[in-house]
Amino acid sequence: MRAIAYSETGPSSVLHLVEGEIPHPGPGEVRVRIVVSGVNPTDWKARAGAAAGRATPFPEVVPNQDGAGIVDALGDGVTGFEVGDRVWVFLAAHGRPTGTAQEFTVLPATRVVRLPDAASFDLGASLGVPAMTAHRALTVHEGGPTRLGPGALDGRTVLVAGGAGAVGHAAIQLARWAGARVITTVSSPEKAALATAAGAHHVVNYKTDDAARAIRAIAPDGVDQVVEVSPARNASLNAQVIANHASIAVYATDGGTEMTLDVRHHFALNARYQFLLLYTVGDAALATAADDVGRALDDGALPVGEAAGLPLTRFPLERAAEAHDAVEAGTVGKVLIDVAADAAGATS
Repeated sequence: MRAIAYSETGPSSVLHLVEGEIPHPGPGEVRVRIVVSGVNPTDWKARAGAAAGRATPFPEVVPNQDGAGIVDALGDGVTGFEVGDRVWVFLAAHGRPTGTAQEFTVLPATRVVRLPDAASFDLGASLGVPAMTAHRALTVHEGGPTRLGPGALDGRTVLVAGGAGAVGHAAIQLARWAGARVITTVSSPEKAALATAAGAHHVVNYKTDDAARAIRAIAPDGVDQVVEVSPARNASLNAQVIANHASIAVYATDGGTEMTLDVRHHFALNARYQFLLLYTVGDAALATAADDVGRALDDGALPVGEAAGLPLTRFPLERAAEAHDAVEAGTVGKVLIDVAADAAGATS
């Protein structure tokens, strides 16, 4: 079995193609033949570690949390799946030594979700961390909802910061599927085109527009929910555009880790800042997100590809280091690794 692995933290050069034994699933586990592996920022950050050369949490680590493929074997006690099922997986490497940058991976059945026949493996590998993070960001408002589905966000105005990113893209799609009016901010005309393709009703270029004025013109009463990738950089903007009882869901720290808030202003608006990290959000929230994302997939609400606002950049397994570098460099869209030889463009 071919796999990409590293045994010490550091730059992408620590990644090596290795041959290993095909793993066997234990009780409650599923073995998946990976067709496509998805790369997220957390994957290269975990590989880089706090400092190069530091010990890894396991003697050998196979990276990448997300992927899609076919159920290959079932451990004792697993129900709801059959060998041959098409699936997408999430948090494959969380607390475990092996992720999806390999031909076969074993993970708990709770981290495996059925992939509709109409959905490609590319789409399945693009879900996981981005889509489930977006789901959580859209379900932490004090007035609910805690579940997403058609009509769940009717009457709400959602502002998505960075609508051309993977999480922003998923947030736009999920919010629109749930009935929200969606505004997003971007930094270029090219990204504006992607955010529009994803389904945003309104796109604001914060580099060229007075973003606060533009958003207030669209939503005079303010926005109800913010999906925030850069809280430090956008704190002032958010303060100017949020409505009473607004929630600002923070899922990343792009642009800095410290921010300054006018406490009285937010106090008067009953505003809520909700920080979220998918890896520690808890099993119940993960299960809810996986279920709702699965229903959105069934409805065809989460397409990927440039025409859908999320360009795909792909690499073969042996060039996984380049894939990690591409994500670290800020490649727009989703970076995928073709694990199976016939993965590119595969739908079955």
